[in-house]
Formats: sequence, structure tokens, C-alpha cells
Amino acid sequence: MKLTSNEARTMLENFRGKTQSDRWIDHCICVGDTAGKIAKALNEKGYSVDIDKAITLGYVHDIGKHSVKPQSHELKGYEYLREQGYDEEYYNICLTHSFLNNDIICVAGGVPDPKENPFLTDFIKNHEYTIEEKIVNLCDLMCPQGGKVFTIDKRLIDIMIRHGAYENTQYHIKETYKLKAYFDDLLGYNLYDLFPEIKDNL
Repeated sequence: MKLTSNEARTMLENFRGKTQSDRWIDHCICVGDTAGKIAKALNEKGYSVDIDKAITLGYVHDIGKHSVKPQSHELKGYEYLREQGYDEEYYNICLTHSFLNNDIICVAGGVPDPKENPFLTDFIKNHEYTIEEKIVNLCDLMCPQGGKVFTIDKRLIDIMIRHGAYENTQYHIKETYKLKAYFDDLLGYNLYDLFPEIKDNL
């Protein structure tokens, strides 16, 4: 079953006021809207990017945070969307959004144990990321929970202040810069130019 950005936005809003904080919802909206701008700009450059899908994936990437159960939000979101009957092209983002470079170690906020969840480790290693998923990877690292758009520099510092620095932090930072450079190269300009408001959030 297909999922549109309007449906995904409604899904998010239905959880508003039902969890400890709505900040994760505002973050998802920011990620989706930011992903849509990048996808649109890529389309204008001649690349085949599904704009509505990029927005949709941004909206639902953290949907697993609606649950208070002690399970990772990545797996909870994956299971939730799959149980709702949506196609895998939508629920896969719940797993892929946190991990860069097809590596479960390339993640912010700590070093996961690859043996703790063999399904997730294997999925991340072997999944071929779509361009829409890669856009959401980057936008997740540009949008804090307050709903603003940050440079990746400020966002990564924000994450380190809240969660600390770990042995994989340098690796994750390097791969984040590589991901931004990848999209800068596709666009032919600094993608920050798409977000003039980013200067107000420095």
C-alpha cells in the first residue's frame, strides 16, 4: 500500500499530545519539509527523485517514537508501518535513517553492539539506499527537535552536547560531511543555499 505525504502528516498529527513530548513530531515535519526542498532542487537539475516520497519518508522516519515500549524506535517504526500494510519502500526508512554508509556503527549518539540485533545489522549492511533515503539521512542531521534547520556542524554539536562523544563520533562526522558533499556535487552548489533561514540559526 502506498503512503502519501498528506497521509503521513495526518498520521503524525494523530499522535500529537499522546506522547511525553511532541518535539519528535515537529522534528519529523522539519525533516520531511527539508527533504522535499532538496528533492525538488535535484529534480530541477534533472535527477529522478520522487519529491512526495522524500517528504513522506522524512515525516515517518521517527514514527516509532510514538511508542513507550522499551524497543528501539527504528524497529518499532519499521514494525508499525509494516503492520499498517504499507509497502517496504516506506517502512525501510525507519531502519535506515540513523545509519550512514551501510554501517550500523556509523550512527550518532553512541556505539551500538552489532550482535545485539543481527536483523538490523544485516539489513543496514545489505540494503541499497535509495536517493530519497539518503536525503532523509542528511536532513535528519540538519533538523533538531525544535523544528528549525541547522548546518550539520551545529546539529552534530547539538547531538554531542546532549549525548556525548564516543569512539565512533569522528567516523560518523566524516561520513556526514561526505553525504552533504555528495548532494552539493549533484546540485552544483551548496545545498544550504536552499535554506536562507539557516543563517538565523547559526
